Amino acid sequence: MYNDNPTLEGISQELLTERQGEVFFQETSNAGQKLFYIESYGCQMNFSDSEIVASILAEVGYSPTRNLEESDLILINTCSIREKAEETVRKRLRVFDQVKNNRPGTVVGVLGCMAERLKVKLMEQEKLVDLVVGPDAYRDLPNLLATVEDGDKGINVFLSREETYADISPLRLDSNGVSAFISIMRGCDNMCSFCVVPFTRGRERSRNAFSIVAEATDLYHRGYREVTLLGQNVDSYKWENPENEQVVSFAELLEMVALIHPDLRVRFSTSHPKDITDEVLYTMAKYDNICKYIHLPVQSGNSRVLELMNRTYDRDWYMSKIRRVYEIMPECAISSDMIAGFCTETEEEHQDTLSMIEFANYSMSYMFYYSERPGTLAAKKYEDDIPLEVKKRRLQEIISLQNKVSLAHNRADIGKTFKVLIEGTSKKSIHDLKGRNSQNKMVVFPKMETYKPGDYVWVKVNEATSATLIGEIVQEQI
Repeated sequence: MYNDNPTLEGISQELLTERQGEVFFQETSNAGQKLFYIESYGCQMNFSDSEIVASILAEVGYSPTRNLEESDLILINTCSIREKAEETVRKRLRVFDQVKNNRPGTVVGVLGCMAERLKVKLMEQEKLVDLVVGPDAYRDLPNLLATVEDGDKGINVFLSREETYADISPLRLDSNGVSAFISIMRGCDNMCSFCVVPFTRGRERSRNAFSIVAEATDLYHRGYREVTLLGQNVDSYKWENPENEQVVSFAELLEMVALIHPDLRVRFSTSHPKDITDEVLYTMAKYDNICKYIHLPVQSGNSRVLELMNRTYDRDWYMSKIRRVYEIMPECAISSDMIAGFCTETEEEHQDTLSMIEFANYSMSYMFYYSERPGTLAAKKYEDDIPLEVKKRRLQEIISLQNKVSLAHNRADIGKTFKVLIEGTSKKSIHDLKGRNSQNKMVVFPKMETYKPGDYVWVKVNEATSATLIGEIVQEQI
């Protein structure tokens, strides 16, 4: 998948997927309970966090609703990684303010990264919210709601060095019942100069490995067939068992989850190139149910720009890592993040990013032009000196080339047969099913009565676009 909007403002978010404004809900709510409505923006971690919030609220008598107008509590889980995301949130808050005027007593709250970064401005200057809760303070929601009910503002944006929410079972809302996210760690210790995450989500801390395995096992027994292990930088996962001081690495955690059952697929996001090890790659190669797909953000193909970004690797080092992935897993698909027009980037350096797309043969990428974020190292140290029109033109060149490479990447799969996990009905046709193969490619094929979401089928690819493989079922895999 790529972002085909050349005017999209902002920078990469290194969690594989950006989803805008999804609403969490369940089909039924219990009569007499208070209702909450939640929208989530940004990375997969935010959507995972929204499920944790839903679980906490359920414990104090709240039920989710998809109807904004009937909600007693309106929450928006925010992202600060791009200026456009913050602008979108402000627009939504103005809509929520109108709902609040029509329904006195409704509480409006902001969660997540934007809550931490703009706490004072949102609450005191713009007066759009009653509640501001940072990513590490969700346990405090019941107390904060009580504070609001007493007529005061509720705010907690404390960043913790310990909080992982390991003991909270997320309430799976708006789920397809097939795939689920599992947060394995929080925060980030990498200080990439363009990124706000270390300031909004705090330092890295890893979750108890046994709680992760228990959550994944429970999901499998409930019918889920795919889990994605989430973290800002999953490869730096490291948990020490307090009982025996044994340290569990990310490679070991991957194996622990893979061993739950061969029919439980395991994905992960996101990897930092400096931290993904041969041990991880060999573990992926060893187990068929660990998907052969790695999101390995490069950000820039030029060594000087990478140094300015504080990415801790150069062009040649990254290329050697790409070679190593393909050496150990020739069938692996690799995707990336790229930023066009970072501070002082020249045309020649931009060409290095273009050439990296072809060298790495990315199956897809997330592509943005650089947008300075207040508080980051880049904002403090470098001038945002590339004209907007140049940024947009470079971004369009990156998008065009990635589109071409993605199409060739997918066309190379024509004639091949893949094991596909059915996720549901295709968005474009009720007569087709959709699912993903191990390489994270969307596959669409004619619906058959025999098969349902959660089933594995073998699909032969007959056609391909830059984003989708199109085929037909040839064999069922038990």
